[in-house]
Amino acid sequence: MGIRRVIERIGGLRAALAGHEGLLWWLHSAYALALGVVFMWLGARNFLWLRLAAIHVIVIWSASLLLSNFVDRPDHTSVWWHRLRLVINYVTKNFYQQILFFILPIYAGSATFPSRNIIFVAVLGASAIISTLDIVYDRHLSRRRGLNALFFAFNLFAALAVAMPILWSISNAWALRLASLGATIGYVTIALPPTDLARKRTWKAVAAGGAVLLVLIQFLLPYVPPAPLRLTDTVFGTGFDRRRFEATGQMSDLPPGWTGRLYVVTSLHAPLGLKDAVEIRWIRGQELLWASKSHDFVGGRERGFRLWSSVPISPATQTGTVRLEVVTASGQLIGRVYLPNRDQ
Repeated sequence: MGIRRVIERIGGLRAALAGHEGLLWWLHSAYALALGVVFMWLGARNFLWLRLAAIHVIVIWSASLLLSNFVDRPDHTSVWWHRLRLVINYVTKNFYQQILFFILPIYAGSATFPSRNIIFVAVLGASAIISTLDIVYDRHLSRRRGLNALFFAFNLFAALAVAMPILWSISNAWALRLASLGATIGYVTIALPPTDLARKRTWKAVAAGGAVLLVLIQFLLPYVPPAPLRLTDTVFGTGFDRRRFEATGQMSDLPPGWTGRLYVVTSLHAPLGLKDAVEIRWIRGQELLWASKSHDFVGGRERGFRLWSSVPISPATQTGTVRLEVVTASGQLIGRVYLPNRDQ
């Protein structure tokens, strides 16, 4: 009699939970989002957690292949297949959340507002939030093979593009090219069934598409923040102390009619063994005053690298706010700093 009551209570509890399934999933999504905030906090403080990204990528890739090629078959109508799908989705979503919320603050810290690379951060943030929305992910995204492959490819691109410069000292430009190649392979293996992958013409089409993508990425480079590079502690001045590597006669704005040579000292935050090339541009209004040649640097310094530059301000120079831009050799904007006119 006691066992029967227990079974009846369990059945009643299951019925009650089933009646509020949607609410429970949304509550779980809220929990996942809160957990994502914790990973954002970790991502902003310790880049070495990126070493786990390889494990996350392998698990997500394997789970996605299992789901699309084995679980989601027309003849798999048993409730147990449905439950297996939920388990696979649960694992995949958790790994997505961990890696996306971890790399999001790294990209956000390297983005410049306003600039084109904010678009990439917004898309990455939307991708991270989607990974916490159980109903959206389970009922829509994971059930569409092409959409699931596209979601994986973009997130794989974002993870590889930030991990390779930090962990293996690969330049941002090459990291983006290799990340594009990895994203292409990831998309193809999930979007196409194994029977198509066994055909030579499939891989010929993939090679052609990959070549087009590598060309296209050259035009998309300005939209991707050069994570984890960023500018810190920029000071404008009327002179430069080479011994102390400091700007002297500090200026927060340009006095009306001021002429002379304007100096700047800025710090480039480049942690954990980075290797890249950067150039400095001086702009006033819409006029390019001067652009430097690319300077190579090798990173791994906690305090970053300090750069200095100068430009003459003459009466012939058009009026307007002076701005300093530091970009990678491939055109990714690292940072932008303004020196306004005093009368503006």
